Amino acid sequence: MTTPTPSANSRSSTTPAIVAILIISAAATLFLFWLIYIHPASDASSTRFAFLPALNAMLNGLSATALLIGFTFIRAHRIAAHRASMTTAFVFSTLFLVSYILHHALHGDVRYPLHAAYRSLYLPLLASHIIMAIVTLPLVLVTFFFSLTGRFPQHRKVARWTFPLWLYVSITGVMTYVMLRLAQGS
Repeated sequence: MTTPTPSANSRSSTTPAIVAILIISAAATLFLFWLIYIHPASDASSTRFAFLPALNAMLNGLSATALLIGFTFIRAHRIAAHRASMTTAFVFSTLFLVSYILHHALHGDVRYPLHAAYRSLYLPLLASHIIMAIVTLPLVLVTFFFSLTGRFPQHRKVARWTFPLWLYVSITGVMTYVMLRLAQGS
């Protein structure tokens, strides 16, 4: 009889957590699609909490800033500062998600004006932002899971993919907000 190697044992112990993360991520994605495209807006005139889109952009920008700071800390081997920065980025992204849900529950989907300039740039940017956000959510959760459970080799492997995707989603979130605001003002 052979005993499992530590890596095989470690892999099997992470499987339930990763499956749970994937299920939660899929459920969150489906909920957001339902909320944005099916659920009727309770304040379609957008009179309540009109500041939410700007707050969302600010939270995305703060998340991107915290990610970049965390990246510089890990490159300098400042582990505690890296952990604090990444936790800060996670908190900003979580607050963004709460604010985003509230905004779409109240106001529904906001369309880019058909006649507006840069529509041909905005729509592909928005599509890539949405697709990358869907991919990034489980990656962020898995990366945090590996870090919090002390599985640092796995954390490093996943973080190499998570960081640029998360940064892209945060930055393009700000860009789509600015483009939409500019289009609505024209």
